[in-house]
Order: sequence, then structure tokens, then C-alpha cells
Amino acid sequence: MIKETSYELAKEIPSGSKIAIFKDSSVPMTLGLNMIKSGITDLEIVTVPTGGLLVDLLIGSGCVTSVETSGVSLGEAGPAPCFTEAIKNGSITIKDSTCPAIYAGLQASEKGNPFMPLRGLLGSDILTHRNDIKEIDNPFLPKEKIVCLPTIKPDFAIFHAPLADRDGNIYVGIRQELRLLAHASANTLVTVEEVTNLNLLSDPKLAPGTIPAFYIGGVAVAKGGAKPLNLPHHYDSDFQQIARYAKLAKSEEGISEWITQNLIENNDAN
Repeated sequence: MIKETSYELAKEIPSGSKIAIFKDSSVPMTLGLNMIKSGITDLEIVTVPTGGLLVDLLIGSGCVTSVETSGVSLGEAGPAPCFTEAIKNGSITIKDSTCPAIYAGLQASEKGNPFMPLRGLLGSDILTHRNDIKEIDNPFLPKEKIVCLPTIKPDFAIFHAPLADRDGNIYVGIRQELRLLAHASANTLVTVEEVTNLNLLSDPKLAPGTIPAFYIGGVAVAKGGAKPLNLPHHYDSDFQQIARYAKLAKSEEGISEWITQNLIENNDAN
């Protein structure tokens, strides 16, 4: 359950896996860097619900074949350069979606359902380009249309959290979307700031924000493992480092330089 390094954790993910990655915080950057180091390829990424630095970095490193997303950007640092270039040259497949649609697909998986109904996509171009999303008659009001979204069941959810215990329980606090990820995915791998000997589920203050180990496949300590992005209530994003990535990621050499620097700063394997 508890791995010595995040590189060991990264090697648990085989090439060709479908990976769910949370949006702009609690992102397992150190784990992602070690996934690249491990030589992983052919990933299908599901952004929850949008993507950012790690998704762009995986694309630029040649690890990704498809992305299901409602958008990928670097926020104030501008467009995601590798994602944008991949769209232009057709090197990856894009499954266009919306934020509510991605959450609905994950909720279908969480509940063990083959699909989830949603009205919000009616009349949108997404229905034109996604033949796996179906528009049907509402069985209770046949003259009304409803959209059926296929379940989204990732092979792995990956995220960074503040705390784990020796049993593999993970404290996520108020980030309840991470609980959804763990419930919806076949496996969940987590890096954390620290591991405590306290059983988190036995603490009445921590238990409500804790994901039981039943849903967790592996844990590794990676101090600062979300940097240069933020971990709520622990550290903020490093905008200068993100902006530097935005400049360097316009070339393969620049991406390699950024990865090498950040692996060193994160003690190579953490």
C-alpha cells in the first residue's frame, strides 16, 4: 500500500491506461513527472473537469493518445501550448465535453450505471461530434428529449493529498470531488505530504474528509508533490514557474529542460 517513492507508484500504471486527473489543485505533479520518466505511453486522459499543466506536460512528452475534456489551459499563463499544437496537428484524439457532462459520467460509474441522463447538452455541437452520446425520448414524457452520457470509468485516478495514514486512508478535507474520483475509478493512486500513524477514520474531526483505504490502490509520500501548482491550505501555485513552462513548452528541448529541472527540485523521485 505505502510505496517508498512516487516513481514506484508511477510504475503501477501501465501504458494504454485511462487516467483521471483533477483540475488545477491537488494535482500529483511529482507523480506525473515520474510517469514520464517511466516511459509510459498511449494514455487516455479524462480531465476532471478541465485540464492544466500536468495534462499539457504529458501530451508534450508523448505520453497521450486521447483526451476527454471540457478545456485545457494554463489559466493566467495562457493557452496550454502542447495541447494546442496537438489539436492543430491531429496527434491526439479529442473527446469534446462539458464540465457537467464529465461529472455526470463519473457519477454513473460511481453508481454502477451504464449511463447518466443530462439535459444540458441538448442543442449543442457536442452531440454532432460525439457519436457515443445519445439523444433519446424521455421514457416518462415521450415528447421530451433527454441526453444519455456513457459512464466514465477510469482505470486510475491520480491526485495529491495532504495526509494518509499507515492503513492507506486518505485525508482530502473539503475536496469532495476527489472522493468521486476514487469511487468512480477502478484504482486510485495518491501522493501525500505526509503519513501519520493515527488512524484517520478514528478521528471525528478528520474522518468526514477521509477516503477509506478500500478505494485506494497505492500511496507514496511526495513532499510538495503538487508544486508548482497549489495544494489548498498548504501552498500556493508558483506562477513564475508555470509561466516559464508556457515559454519552454514550445519546443521538445524546452519541455525536457523543464522536466529535468523539476525532477531535480523534487529530489528526482521523491
